Amino acid sequence: MTVRQMLEEREKEILSPAACLSSSTKGRERGLSADDMRTEFQRDRDRIIHSKSFRRLMHKTQVFLSPEHDHYRTRLTHTLEVTQIARTIARSLRLNEDLTEAIALGHDLGHTPFGHAGERTIQMLYDKSFTHCKQSLRVVDKLENLNLTYEVRNGILCHAGDDIADTLEGVIVKFADRIAYINHDIDDACRAGILKIEDIPSELRNTLGQTHGQRIDTMVRSVVNATTENGLRQIAMQSDIQDATDRLRNFLFEHVYTNPEAKGEEGKACAMLEHMYGYFLKNPNMITEDLKPIVEEEGVERAVVDYISGMTDRYAINRYKQLFIPRVWGVDMEEA
Repeated sequence: MTVRQMLEEREKEILSPAACLSSSTKGRERGLSADDMRTEFQRDRDRIIHSKSFRRLMHKTQVFLSPEHDHYRTRLTHTLEVTQIARTIARSLRLNEDLTEAIALGHDLGHTPFGHAGERTIQMLYDKSFTHCKQSLRVVDKLENLNLTYEVRNGILCHAGDDIADTLEGVIVKFADRIAYINHDIDDACRAGILKIEDIPSELRNTLGQTHGQRIDTMVRSVVNATTENGLRQIAMQSDIQDATDRLRNFLFEHVYTNPEAKGEEGKACAMLEHMYGYFLKNPNMITEDLKPIVEEEGVERAVVDYISGMTDRYAINRYKQLFIPRVWGVDMEEA
């Protein structure tokens, strides 16, 4: 018996009947010979971690544009926090941690530079149906050609919005994503001086917790308890905690996500992306070589969207400088 087979047997022994077993995957669009060391979902996790798009997350905005301070979250640290929370919930419910981990690690691979401001810009310029969820799936399917299993792909696509993943593990990631960003965005906003913990309504702090760790613990326990109580028919949060969490999220939209101090540079970022978008439509030869086949297969506009959405914040800024800002003679662009 191989290591993979031993792992698959262990899943059958210890996981809940509601779990998605690695041996029961619906498979990949293109077949692969079985790995003797890893289950299919473990292979997906590894493929995601070693992808270029995963590495680029370290320089993509979470809330604060292109942060220079070491302790502000980026899209990568957000992804790691989502993964940790998702695995804790999956383990507590005896669901498949490997599947949950793979979905969580891949859920934001297609996120645009400058966070949701970049996403809105592409929606305005290209197609209002564009979302980072769909782009993340496009990244793993076509741009990175990772050939992931159906369950991981489905979880990535359905991690936000109204879509519900086919597996409980995929739905866990949707909850973990919200738990993570609500709490770490509070932490970053306090670090930036645009919010104080005391600004959060006292009834929400009393219900959810006074500290970062207490709030996460309350939300995670609520998901585990509510889901256990309903017999794992669906991933859920206890109603009082769900209500407080929703109200806290609304508070953040009012005081952080639309705060002029936190978002004051977004207009410049959006204008920069819009300018580059028009430029690359007229000059498709200026996009990277690996996207040239997209021009032939799906047209210039689709290739430009893939190029811009794959940029990190700093790459977008530097590319803009290269294209539109005159160089000072004898001075490097970085110094200029």
